[in-house]
Amino acid sequence: MTEKEILRLKKIATHIRKDIIVSTSCAKSGHPGGSLSIADIVTVLYFKEMNISPRKRKNPDRDRFVLSKGHCAPALYGALAEKGFFPEEDLKTLRKVDSYLEGHPSAKTVPGVDISTGSLGQGVSNAVGIAIGGKLDKKDYRVYTILGDGECEEGEVWEAAMCAAHYKLDNLCAFIDVNGLQIDGATSEVMNPNPIGDKFKAFGWNVVEIDGHDYRAIESALRKAKKAKGKPTAIIAKTVKGKGVSFMENKASWHGVAPDAEQTKAALEELDRFEAELDAEREEA
Repeated sequence: MTEKEILRLKKIATHIRKDIIVSTSCAKSGHPGGSLSIADIVTVLYFKEMNISPRKRKNPDRDRFVLSKGHCAPALYGALAEKGFFPEEDLKTLRKVDSYLEGHPSAKTVPGVDISTGSLGQGVSNAVGIAIGGKLDKKDYRVYTILGDGECEEGEVWEAAMCAAHYKLDNLCAFIDVNGLQIDGATSEVMNPNPIGDKFKAFGWNVVEIDGHDYRAIESALRKAKKAKGKPTAIIAKTVKGKGVSFMENKASWHGVAPDAEQTKAALEELDRFEAELDAEREEA
């Protein structure tokens, strides 16, 4: 990945972070913290890695994405809007009673959403089923999913992990967003899921551990996932909850609270400054 490519992706991720702030602010509810922590991963998947197109939404050979941590829908919606699946202006209708952009992703209403998610553990279970379907149909598409580290406290996650390894689903790649925080505080104190990587290894998965905000590391991990034959891959991504907005970073209090008008203004100004720095770097590159 070239430096210009990284700068391009960082700019897209910054737009998605702005989308997250605007949509949750307009809704006066939602989950900005965990949405911001996965923005870089979502960006690489949607704008570098996955074979998807808004013009061919039902292409049977397209790659599939499942947001298992469905409460972080603002990040997914931001990526889909930036990709052209629906108008960016519609993000301001998040969680409104007459909006198709519900608080959790709905495959019935949202263009580009493959599976409805929200109940933790069920998203990755659906991803396993889709991957099995791809194997049975002899399709080459890949299945990607993102889980939270708090979500890994759910027993259903490990039933899915056992099933994926049993059926040798090397077409399945799961990112675990390890930001260390959930709504009630530190995951290590609420119900310690660590060491998550060792657990997936014990269940028979190929495991790669990375910095979830390092674009080269994300791309490298995805390459390793494609090379792993006969087993699914878990990419353990260490991230910062609230990444990109300094007053939200590493604070569990921003798990499920929307920014008010003043906080929204401050967050967008900070992201605007970062985008201006990226533009300056791109001109020099």
